[in-house]
Amino acid sequence: MTPVEFPEKLNFLFQPHRYKVIYGGRGGTKSWACSMALLLLGINKKIRVLCAREVQNSIRDSVHRVLKDQIVRLGLTSKYEVLEQTIRGSNGTEFLFSGLATHTVTSIKSFEGCDICWVEEGQTISNRSWNILTPTIRKEDSEIWISFNPELETDPTYERFVKNPPENSVVVKLSWRDNPWFNAVLQAERLHCLRTNPTDYLNIWEGECKVAVEGAIFFEELQAMRRSHRIRNVPYDSMLSAHVVFDLGFGDAMAVSIVQRMTSEIRVIWYKEFIREKLSTIASELRGLKYNWGKVWLPHADGFSKTSKGQDSAEEIMKKQGWVCAKKSDVSSLGIEDGIRITRERFPRFYIDEKNCERLIECLVRYRRSINQATLQAGAPMHDAFSHGGDNLRYIATNADSMTNHIDKPRPYIAHSYGALDVAVGY
Repeated sequence: MTPVEFPEKLNFLFQPHRYKVIYGGRGGTKSWACSMALLLLGINKKIRVLCAREVQNSIRDSVHRVLKDQIVRLGLTSKYEVLEQTIRGSNGTEFLFSGLATHTVTSIKSFEGCDICWVEEGQTISNRSWNILTPTIRKEDSEIWISFNPELETDPTYERFVKNPPENSVVVKLSWRDNPWFNAVLQAERLHCLRTNPTDYLNIWEGECKVAVEGAIFFEELQAMRRSHRIRNVPYDSMLSAHVVFDLGFGDAMAVSIVQRMTSEIRVIWYKEFIREKLSTIASELRGLKYNWGKVWLPHADGFSKTSKGQDSAEEIMKKQGWVCAKKSDVSSLGIEDGIRITRERFPRFYIDEKNCERLIECLVRYRRSINQATLQAGAPMHDAFSHGGDNLRYIATNADSMTNHIDKPRPYIAHSYGALDVAVGY
């Protein structure tokens, strides 16, 4: 067996812990270290290891090749037999390989007896997969190892194991500086990336989280917001009107934001998505905030049309609830692409409350275009769980300059209860 040089920061891999988490940038030798440690553990003791990832269409998608190369490099060919789908040790140690996305609670039960589960490419693992996997690896003293290059702070793996690590976890951030095998070729690649792609360098090589997903529509703008600290606490100002902006989605999520204007500043102080809720219910929740209300801004097309069944339009419903709606003629009718262009232009004026608009920020970092897989050309924004927030911000941007701090109509009412008598009063 070849003498082994091992990163000092990763000696914990040989100590008992339920969760062992290694994350960081390129060149940090995360996969090499995990594969080496597992192979060394496997020759000293019979263990059963599941090597998992979110999607594995074939064995070529797995770490099978990494383990195979390490067996040769470490001089362990007499200790391990590399088969097409598995790797077996002479003492009964076994390495299995599987994708998690296709498993159910029932189908994954075959891995209950595993001693260690190594989850590679951890940044891609969904909440669903974690919820299925973690209770399955339940043998006495069993361990879950996770290695990954982080993408977003809000990704399930980063949330679960870096921001909120479970009990009995060791979480280590690894970089190229910790790699004893970091050579001149890797150094040249790193420096080239630093010179030519400084925007992505911190994520690629230093393991810092991205501000947005690859291809995000407002990627550069969100970076600028972070740099200038415009995503922060943005308090309600009672001297300014609070305007309500809707992205109507009666079939799925209805996105609602509250916006205040102060000279050129566009302050988004509140955001929420309502799932299959009536407008009257939403109006009632908003009234509970007791703000100095401005106008309600509805989409130019959908906000003013009666439903297919001839029921009241969104404008009519909100008016009956006592709200002042911006006239259709005052609402921007710009299409999607023109709206995105205007939003980009007005991004430097935006301030977004970090706590009350947490979901909006999550939507913005994931608001991206669909990609034609045949031509690789970017198309229209994807309609998914995050598009409602992106659309809502577009409505804010295109209508912001029409939002004023004075209106000449009554404020919405609050319903006060006096015994059996309900009285609607203005305020």
